[in-house]
Amino acid sequence: MTGTFVVLMLILAVVCAWLGTWQLERLHEKEALIAAVDSRLTAAPIPVPEAATWSTLDTEALNFQPVSLTGAFRYNQTLTVFTSLANSKGKASGPGYWVMTPFVLADGGTVFVNRGFIPQQVQEAAVTDGEGAENQVTITGLLRPGEHAGFMTPAPNTSDRIEWVRDPQRMAAMADPALAPIAPFYVDLPAGAPGELPQGGETVVEFPNNHLGYAYTWFGFAIVAVVMLGFWIWRQRQGAKAG
Repeated sequence: MTGTFVVLMLILAVVCAWLGTWQLERLHEKEALIAAVDSRLTAAPIPVPEAATWSTLDTEALNFQPVSLTGAFRYNQTLTVFTSLANSKGKASGPGYWVMTPFVLADGGTVFVNRGFIPQQVQEAAVTDGEGAENQVTITGLLRPGEHAGFMTPAPNTSDRIEWVRDPQRMAAMADPALAPIAPFYVDLPAGAPGELPQGGETVVEFPNNHLGYAYTWFGFAIVAVVMLGFWIWRQRQGAKAG
């Protein structure tokens, strides 16, 4: 029994030390990711990836990459994605919607463009006002990987053109099939004039980075396990001497 306890405590200490080391590795990876994103955000826009590359495109590697797109909006195909905007950069915030409009590229394919945030009360106008020039234009924005629906994500409200995640595949189900292929990413537009709706420039650039704290915690557990084992061995020896 004594030997088993010693082995178990040593295994516990080793496992905790390994988990602490793993968290330090994750810390270095996260810091590298943050540095890469920071450099992307200030880089000049690159041409949006062509439709021929979409099936194998690593969208995570292009997350927050400024891109330029040439084509035309299809305003009559606009849909909205529910959100609650906190810490907004513009005047509008709270419950509302992202306005997602298909943008047909001049070279083929369609990209959903997040034109910005609108308050709840103007959602209907955003999806029913399909008027507007569909002339060819060049726009720039930030490429974002598509979001993924969770287990509890509701089905889309097709009658009111409301989605719950910015998932290009799900949003494509509400778009004209003639717009295919649909890009596996979307593009966030920058801020427009103050007070303008939709309110662009609300991209959240945030990476939780608690790995150092987790590493300290696991290393602390490893130290505690070793100290407890040492104390237990000392007590055993003291008891043996007293006997």
